[in-house]
This record gives sequence, structure tokens and C-alpha cells, in this order.
Amino acid sequence: MITARIPPNGAVFLVAPVRGLSAEVGPAIEALARYGPDLIGLGLSAEEMRGLVDYFVIAEAEPVVPLSPTETSEVRGLSRFGEVRVPNPTFIEILRWGQSRSIPVAPLDPSDEESAHLFAEHIGYVELVRRTVRERRISRHPPTPSTPDEFALAWDQEVAAGRGSRGLAGARDRYLAREVARLRPGRARTAVVVDRERFDEVRQYLADGVPPSMSDT
Repeated sequence: MITARIPPNGAVFLVAPVRGLSAEVGPAIEALARYGPDLIGLGLSAEEMRGLVDYFVIAEAEPVVPLSPTETSEVRGLSRFGEVRVPNPTFIEILRWGQSRSIPVAPLDPSDEESAHLFAEHIGYVELVRRTVRERRISRHPPTPSTPDEFALAWDQEVAAGRGSRGLAGARDRYLAREVARLRPGRARTAVVVDRERFDEVRQYLADGVPPSMSDT
């Protein structure tokens, strides 16, 4: 996990745990508790957050989560560093933690409909084929770095290496930065939690600011 206070005044606290790794839950919650946010934003869509709340936070029993071959390979590779849970246990526990303390938690990523539009804008046929090939390749030969952070970065760099994939990731991160700017007025201390591989770009957009009218096309 990695964290950062966003300049100029540090009123936004960025937390980036490794997706799926159970060992990241405790440090992430502890970091949030020390910061004392009055708003928490999560790097997922409203639909994804609703699903986590309905099926994992308030449900009496958790459902079985089917995984694609690529997801299964990612879990298998990451499990070298400890227990891995799907969906991301850090997001689930942050939702529980915020709820227990009456701290509002908001989704920051585009909705499913908006994500589909962004995907169509950035991922053409050639990039889709190349992305599929990269996913199959990394599924057969997962990276073997020495730390969970390095694993998360290596995985993302392989799967999303294409220009279109990077454009899609950038559009999503700019959307997140605009959502933070929209939600922050009246909030003195805002925490933002994203997957580890998004940390650098999200931090840059939060620090620099993204105009509300900026086009992602």
C-alpha cells in the first residue's frame, strides 16, 4: 500500500492498496483512522459500490464470485504474498468502517453506461485483439516480482500497455479527479482510495486539477 497527501494543503489523502490482498485491509483502515476523513471516495462505479454493499457489506452470506481465466491467474500470482479475496476486501471493509462511523462513502468512477462509452471511444478492434493477447500471455506467465506493489504494477503494465488502454485509464482517472473536486466543497478532509496501479496518475490529476469541461474523447 502507498499513501500521499495531495498538495497544496494536504486536504485530500490518497490511499492505494493492492487490489485483493487481505493484508492491505488493516493498514488502509489504520491510515484512514489516523487521517480522520469527513468523506471517503472509492475508485469504483456507483453500480459496483451498490453491489458490494448489497451482497457483501449488509448481506448475511456472501455469494460465490465467478472469475475469468485472467482474474484467476492474477489471484494465483498475487497469492504468493498472502491471502487473496475477491471482490477487493479493502473496499468492502472501508464501506463497513465508514458506515459504522457515519462517514459518507462515495463512488468516484464512471457509471457502467459511461464506462461503456469511454471503452468504445478508446478501445478499437485492433487494441481489443492486442489486449486479449496480452491477457492470455500474462495468464500463462504471471509476473514474479518480490513485492505485492511490484506485482500490481507489473500486471497492469502488461495488460494495459496499449495506447488505447492507457487512454481509457487516463479518461477514468480524470473523471475521478473531477468527482473529487465536485464532492469536496464543504469537506475539510477527503480521503480517496484507489487500486495501487492507479496511484501515480490519480495523484497527478488531483494535484494539478482537471477542468470540469475537459473532454476525454
